[in-house]
Order: sequence, then structure tokens, then C-alpha cells
Amino acid sequence: MADKQNYIAEGKAKFLVGNAFYRPASKIVRDLGVLAAAIYKSDTGNLRVLDAMTGCGVRSLRYWLESGANWIWANDSNPDLGNIVRQNLAPAIAAGCTQITHRDANRIFFECYDRKDYYDLVEVDSFGSGAPYLDTMLWACKIGGLLYLTSTDGRTGTGHLPENSLRAYGAYARTHPASQEQVLRLLIGSIQKAAATKRLGVEPIFSLFAGQTYRVMLRLTSKPRLTSENYGFLGYCHRCGEYQIVSWRKLGKVCCRVDNYNLSHSGPMWLGQLHDRLHLERLKQLAQQWDWKKQVELLTLMQAEADLPPYFYTLGEIGRRGKMDVTARSRLIQALIERGYRATSTHINAGAIKTDADLLTCIAVGRSLL
Repeated sequence: MADKQNYIAEGKAKFLVGNAFYRPASKIVRDLGVLAAAIYKSDTGNLRVLDAMTGCGVRSLRYWLESGANWIWANDSNPDLGNIVRQNLAPAIAAGCTQITHRDANRIFFECYDRKDYYDLVEVDSFGSGAPYLDTMLWACKIGGLLYLTSTDGRTGTGHLPENSLRAYGAYARTHPASQEQVLRLLIGSIQKAAATKRLGVEPIFSLFAGQTYRVMLRLTSKPRLTSENYGFLGYCHRCGEYQIVSWRKLGKVCCRVDNYNLSHSGPMWLGQLHDRLHLERLKQLAQQWDWKKQVELLTLMQAEADLPPYFYTLGEIGRRGKMDVTARSRLIQALIERGYRATSTHINAGAIKTDADLLTCIAVGRSLL
């Protein structure tokens, strides 16, 4: 029996890690998942969770304790984790609210589909791109249910390994200053495309970059959501640093608006909203009830950035392009707002702003503050 000093506390859960992988910095990822699941349970009266890669079982335990899950299927392909998962989920096991298996996640997804055993929340916390599960996880989710997917392979989505991006997402990713946001948009776009082939759709609830982890929470819908307007390409001009959304119809016909230079295209990817602002408000209200101050701050920031253009400008890039020292981010944002633009900081990059102003305007406004 493990000594009590070896237990870790997170939320309402106390658990052992053992030989499982556990990243304390990803607590915020689990926090938002718990909030979203709790709201789903409040709305529907039921919450059945399929945690396809449970690790030590902390997510499953928190969904049961904090979100009020009625049933948890905790799976991990590594049977060596069986003892630690059973120890951590012992209360849920005793309550008859969980099952633990050690199988390949894709086999479980297809089994759920075959038995018409659909889950309210399907979570895939995979290591790497998550590409092997972008399509198959849809089979286990009920219409209106939640999909929560992880990618830890930032180099592929940020354009450092474009051939890998082509294999993983069916998209060619190029490097540029806002490429961290690009990873989130590639994930959403790939799941959106997979859903469309089944005559289904997904709606982003929130998209999160935390440390080295990329996370997207989506709702499965009965109708396709993919269109040529929200699924396309992002062009970047390496000469002037400006971005441009490029539709399918204009491929090969678009040059940079500033200097007529050829654009470097990334995509196709999701170009719509990263977050559902109304749903974020509900998450924030629940976080306030639970006195989760840091989560409230994050959700407030995510609300502000939700429907701004699908890229951001780093302060370093603004300074380099303008050949100047950039003022404080908050001053630049306020000055842009006073001039009639929308502008905010972004949770994705602490040294960047999201705005509907173009780069030249950001440089001019920044220079006026010196």
C-alpha cells in the first residue's frame, strides 16, 4: 500500500502517479474539460465519459468527482498501469460507475459504433499529433456530445515538418510568427473534414494552447459545418509580415496586398472562430462559482480573442518590421481600440496581440506611442 505522502491533489481528486505519465502543467487543460463536462451534465442530466487514454486515471476521477459523471470508461493500452488506475478509481469502482480496460483506443471506438453505445464525452489525450484518432473518435460520440482532443506534436503543425503535416492532417503547414495558432486550426479543420465525410459537423467550444500541449474541445452536430469560407488557407508574406485569408477559389490568384509579393500558403485549415463565446461565458460563470480565479482570467481572455482574425502579431515582429522598440502590449492594445480597431492579448502567445488592424497600422500606432 502506497504511503499517503505519495498522493497528489488536483481539484477534488487525490491520486497516485506510479509509473504513469503525468504533467502537472496540464492541470488547466483538465480544469476546462471538467467545467465543460459539468455544464453538459447540467444541461442534459447525464454524462457518460470515454477516457480513451486515461494514464493514471486522474481525468476520469475528476470527471466523476467534479463533473458528476454517471459512468466512466477508463482505458489505457498499457496494462502495466492497471493497478494504479484501479487504486485511483477505487471510489468510482465501488459505486459501480466505471469500467477499466487496456485496449487499443481505435478498437474501442469502432466497438462503440457497432453496439450503438455512444458517449457524451470522448477524450483522447494522445502523445503526438493525434492524427490516428481524428476520424475514429467520432464513431464513439453521440450527436450533441463533446470531443476533447490533444496534440503534443507542435513541430508538425507549426510548419517545421511540413511533410509530416501533410501525412497527419492532409494539409501543408508553413512556418510564420503565428504558427502556434495554426496547430489548433489544423486540428479543428481535420476533425471538421472527417465529420463532413460522415455528413456530420463539429462546433469549436474552445481551443487551448498550454505549454507544449494543444487542445480542442468540440461539439458533434448532426449537420456538416464545413464550408469554403471557414475552411481554407492562410497566406503569409515573408517580405512585409502581413497575413491574408485565401479562399479555394482564389488559390494561385492572390498576392500580398501590401507589396504584391507571393504569399506562403498554409492549409487547408479551420478559419472560423476558435471558441464559442457564449459557451465560454457559461464556463466562466461556473469557474467563478467554484472560485477558480486563474481559470476565470483565462476564459475572459479567450472570449476576447474568439472571433478575431486567424492569426496574431508578435510584439517582436512589430518592432522588427518597424525598426523600433515596442511599447508595452497593454498600451498598444488600448491605442488601437481608441482608434476604432478591435484588439486584445491572446492566450496563445504572451508576447503577441490579436487585432483586426493590419500590421502597418500596428507599427504606425506603436511608433506614435514612443
